[in-house]
Amino acid sequence: MKAVLQKSFGSADTLYVGEQSTPTPGPGQVLVRVVTTSVNRPDIIQREGNYPPPKGDSEVLGLEVAGIIEELGEGVDEWTPGDRVMGLVGGGAYAEYALAWASHLMAVPETMSWAEAACVCETYITAHLNLFQFPGIENGQSILLHGGGGGVNTAAIQLCQALVPKSPVYVTASKHKLERVIALGATHVIDYRAQEFSEVIKELTGGKGVDVILDHIGAAYLSSNLKSLSINGVLVLIGVMGGVKAELNLAQLMVRRQKIAGSVLRPRPPEEKGRIIARFAADVMDLLKGRQIVPLVHEIFPLEEVSQAHQLMEASGHFGKIVLQVDPTVAVH
Repeated sequence: MKAVLQKSFGSADTLYVGEQSTPTPGPGQVLVRVVTTSVNRPDIIQREGNYPPPKGDSEVLGLEVAGIIEELGEGVDEWTPGDRVMGLVGGGAYAEYALAWASHLMAVPETMSWAEAACVCETYITAHLNLFQFPGIENGQSILLHGGGGGVNTAAIQLCQALVPKSPVYVTASKHKLERVIALGATHVIDYRAQEFSEVIKELTGGKGVDVILDHIGAAYLSSNLKSLSINGVLVLIGVMGGVKAELNLAQLMVRRQKIAGSVLRPRPPEEKGRIIARFAADVMDLLKGRQIVPLVHEIFPLEEVSQAHQLMEASGHFGKIVLQVDPTVAVH
């Protein structure tokens, strides 16, 4: 099968399309003929050599697939060859065929395009997990999201609009994305290059701060995040693009009864991932079917242009998701 391979760890130029053996599904797994996949920030980090796949998963890049079931492993009875599915994988999505656990797949609604299906699992499930499964936002609680144009945060804005419509959603974004973030439904957007977001949050909330912060920056934002967080507020860390080490005022944390939680989806055991996906499907799939939530597709690249797709993500030039079309014979729009 065709697959995206690497000459070595490093820049996007190390990626190329080559040949690799087609995998065989084991017990509880299925083989998916991949129609589309997407580029996610962890793909960049893995390409650079800093995020190895979990033991037993493919070393080929790619964390989500949308495609057609080709073959069933032993014990799989909930799917049939030919079913249209989308799901999470531990790796291997940048290829013509990928293995997935049967419990990590969801049916692609007839109302959804293949390009849209490639945008759902990694970002919407991540946003749902880290806002609604924990800490469990209640309608009316306030939320701060960092990086408003990226896939996780555009998904989070849409989920908050649909599931907690009374909750104010504050978002940091670059200047050229402010209007699009507002149009997507954010309550207020902060230009993080021109404004200190903690001061803006203090003003917008009357000094109270926000109840939940979803952050992928890490160390560089820690101090400002805690200043922005309310008493009993929760900071959920899902990335460390701004560093991994920072000083923490423990006394302030104690007095304000604040909580800091770290979260990553990929390395979790298959059974736990299955429960997370089932909860997401129960809460969100009807909204996707009815197109109350529509995944945002920024641009579609053929698999052979994977390097250009990675370069676009690294330049933060996207709004929504960057899609790779793996099967050129299928209409994906």
